[in-house]
Amino acid sequence: MTPAPDIFSRYDLDSAYDEMFEPNAKPRSHYRALHERLLGMPPDIWRTRQEQADLMFLNQGITFTVYSSNEGTEKIFPYDLLPRIITAKEWGVLEKGLEQRITALNLFLDDIYHEGKILKDKVVPRDMVETCPHFRREMMGIDVPDGVYVSVTGTDLIRMPDGSFAVLEDNLRVPSGVSYMLTNRQVMKHVFPLLFGSYDVRPIDHYGQELLAALKSLRPQGAEDPSVALLTPGVFNSAYFEHTFLARQMGVPLVEGRDLVVYNKRVYRRTTNGLARVDVIYRRIDDDFLDPRVFRPDSVLGVPGIFEAYAAGNVALANAPGTGVADDKAIYAYVPRIIKYYLGEDTILQNVETHILAEEQPREMVLRNLDKMVVKAVGESGGYGMLIGPHASLAQRAEFALKIRENPRNYIAQPTIMLSRAPCILDGSVDGRHVDLRPYILYGDKVRIVPGGLTRVALRKGSLVVNSSQGGGSKDTWVLY
Repeated sequence: MTPAPDIFSRYDLDSAYDEMFEPNAKPRSHYRALHERLLGMPPDIWRTRQEQADLMFLNQGITFTVYSSNEGTEKIFPYDLLPRIITAKEWGVLEKGLEQRITALNLFLDDIYHEGKILKDKVVPRDMVETCPHFRREMMGIDVPDGVYVSVTGTDLIRMPDGSFAVLEDNLRVPSGVSYMLTNRQVMKHVFPLLFGSYDVRPIDHYGQELLAALKSLRPQGAEDPSVALLTPGVFNSAYFEHTFLARQMGVPLVEGRDLVVYNKRVYRRTTNGLARVDVIYRRIDDDFLDPRVFRPDSVLGVPGIFEAYAAGNVALANAPGTGVADDKAIYAYVPRIIKYYLGEDTILQNVETHILAEEQPREMVLRNLDKMVVKAVGESGGYGMLIGPHASLAQRAEFALKIRENPRNYIAQPTIMLSRAPCILDGSVDGRHVDLRPYILYGDKVRIVPGGLTRVALRKGSLVVNSSQGGGSKDTWVLY
């Protein structure tokens, strides 16, 4: 079925929900202006605009490391020119669902590191929490500012075949990608100002100031005008561009571990004028490397003594150590129960059906049906440690079956879901590619969500893997008023 001739000649509709077209191939009402613009614009224009966009990304140093590529590691971040458009009504549901989810997950983290009521009541299995690689016993009994463990969250959403949104996973440790959300918008405004002006799009440019306000709200007691710093692993980290970008957006210093020192359980930054107190640290390094005195002793990225300063309440860390237990993919399966337990509410944004392979009955069912399942390692991210059964070979499925039997706690399984499809400009014509959505939730004195997110695109035809580290790309996300 072809929605329109010429530029849409390769565009096929199937069982996946299509963002632009209704099942009868008519453009959805909020996509009509874009559809008309596409029909009236020659392919040469699109190629020229794509070159302009690529040049902007290159000049700003917006590259990404794709370690599996044979073409070299540093590449321009793949960007599709066509925006993904979300209506105000849809966004209203997403906002409420995301606020509900992050509120419950923070209560869960505060509980498990203190009284553990949810474990005693057996709503979540104790061994599931305590065997999680990201559960930090060092955090037991430590009070964090306002009970806020997770200040920055990137929640991955997918649109189901019926058009509803569901949560695929939560990213609570060191979520990345927000700089690409912001630069995508900058590029779109520059390359297609008239198209952008034809829609009433809600702004996202204030994200940096919203992030700074959320971080400052975590200030230690007595810090009336708190100083904030962004802690990066350094220039060799694949997300270093994002670290520098966000530090500039907030107007705060970008520091490495060697730039900080702890004295009398307080953290200071080395400057040319001497030591300057640091009250709040937005850290972009993992727990393991944060403090060599507490976690990995061989870490040269962290700050010796910083955990002691944190435990004493003299510095705030965002996100708090130990938050990774709440984005363990096995714990994810219990989030609807977690929401009900702490908030007494039904879940607004549903989970994808998830099978816990530590349990024998679902494990054996999954092993019999690996050709229909997506299997994920519970602590991995970026598309690593994953099997997409329908696209895997017999040998790959056999290899994963062995891994599951050897360490079932390390894996969960979900049915293969056809992600929604959005139009993309590819080789001068429009074709559909599968997408997801990662909105960013900020939590401090209140929940803040900028109206948008990072729409990630599986640029390979038929692929369901949208992760940048696996060769995916992104597009601008427009939330309408």
